Amino acid sequence: MVAGSQAQRDVITQSHVGGSTKGKVQPSTISPARTGSKSSDDALNTDRESYLPRGTWHKMYVVITYTPKRCRYDPNEPLQFSTWLNILFAFAGCFTVANLYYSHPILNLLARDFKISDHEASYIPTLAQAGYAVGLFLLNPPGDLLRRRPFILILVWLTATLWIGLCVTTNFKLFLALTFLTGLTTVTPQLMMPLVGDLAPKERKATALSIVVSGLLLGMLVARLLSGVVALYIGWRYIYWIAFGLQYLILILLWLFMPDYPSTNPQPDWQRTVEAYPPLLWDIVLLIIRHPVLAYACLIGMFNSAAFTSFWTTLTFLLAGPPYHYDSLVIGLFALIGIGAMSWGPVFARTVMDKHQPMFGVIIGASINLVGCIVGTFVSRHNVAGPIIQAALGDIGLQTSQIGNRTGIYAVEPLKRNRVNTAYMLGVFFGQLMGTGVGNAVYARGGWLHSGAVNIAFVVVSLLICFVKGPHESGWFGWGGGWDMRVRQEKQQQQQQQERKDEKGGRKPGMSEVLPGNKGTAKDANERDTV
Repeated sequence: MVAGSQAQRDVITQSHVGGSTKGKVQPSTISPARTGSKSSDDALNTDRESYLPRGTWHKMYVVITYTPKRCRYDPNEPLQFSTWLNILFAFAGCFTVANLYYSHPILNLLARDFKISDHEASYIPTLAQAGYAVGLFLLNPPGDLLRRRPFILILVWLTATLWIGLCVTTNFKLFLALTFLTGLTTVTPQLMMPLVGDLAPKERKATALSIVVSGLLLGMLVARLLSGVVALYIGWRYIYWIAFGLQYLILILLWLFMPDYPSTNPQPDWQRTVEAYPPLLWDIVLLIIRHPVLAYACLIGMFNSAAFTSFWTTLTFLLAGPPYHYDSLVIGLFALIGIGAMSWGPVFARTVMDKHQPMFGVIIGASINLVGCIVGTFVSRHNVAGPIIQAALGDIGLQTSQIGNRTGIYAVEPLKRNRVNTAYMLGVFFGQLMGTGVGNAVYARGGWLHSGAVNIAFVVVSLLICFVKGPHESGWFGWGGGWDMRVRQEKQQQQQQQERKDEKGGRKPGMSEVLPGNKGTAKDANERDTV
């Protein structure tokens, strides 16, 4: 089935994505096929019939992945990416990410009801983050090969269905296992980001992505606040039932309104898709090995995230115990402190990051985080101002360092931004996993001062990594080019000249890489801003 000409490849692509029926989205990343094929619904149903066994699961799959007429892709009559659709993606991302954080302010209540220690209760957020990290590595890269709409819908359905077990089980080990599995399938926001980059028109791409990113950040805050309030008044089980209802609401809304869109690297059949999958995973490792900027960003993100997560999980035990004895509502209200970070990020990016090297933002963010950790560690046992200051500075510092890291890594291999993003997010969530596990273990043995000292050590290590390699050094170590953090105009001019040379040499920036079974398919990778 490998095409021997562009026309044949177009036919394969068209039939693979099911695109000749009316759709509603302005394509921005690939050149749609111009040759005819069967209607999208017929082609899609035929494709399903060919590889799925008949039965209950087959019928369920067909229902979940069915595409209503309003959502079908059609390059001939596209409509603009709407504000409503943008808000829908932000809403879905917000309450999907929230699944990872509902347990944070109620760990003491979970420990009491399951009759376990505080340290054992800390396994719950640890396994949620571990599952998310595994999902990032295994489920995010296939987004380069598969159509995102059915892939996302299936994952949301799996999350919602498995979540029922968390609502009803009284077995702690089963609760842990389901927490891991739901964390694994909760990677849909990282699949939505590239899709938003594909759907949004060029002039609105940055705005569209910023709205979804704000939704993700809001999810972390809303989860802690909602969980604390609900647990106080009607019990912690109800927050899990609310989360279950929200997941099925997201599934219904996405099923009704999420547009279908072609794969950016379509394969001619499922056999070729399976063959292309292992190289995608291995390429994530190769990207880290080839690019020092990406490797150091992963390490810096890991240690900063470890300090951030360690603080928020151990904070529950500090505020619930002496001298504070706060209830779950007050503990949940601490999440509101993070709203400052949401407004800080865009302002900092516009006023500082555009004029300085990415490493400058990373150093500033880690320094802010370090100040917060020091204040929180030595003040929090005596005055509530300590955790308040650490929460505010920690959120701002993490946001600032992430802006710097993302700015730096997005210059690495634009044709593989989805995998670059996966590598970085794996580093971040391994850091969260480490922070939750190590921080809670140290807190259980030595208390707040000891866990705070570990947080300080995490941030100091991230700062030391920043100074291993200068902002202009192309190798792994050294300070070639000096430590001038300002953006150099001549460097930008050289980059522009190199891009012009590449275009004259016949290689356009938008030409896709060659994957197994995908010879010569074009895409405009520079139009995608995977976050």
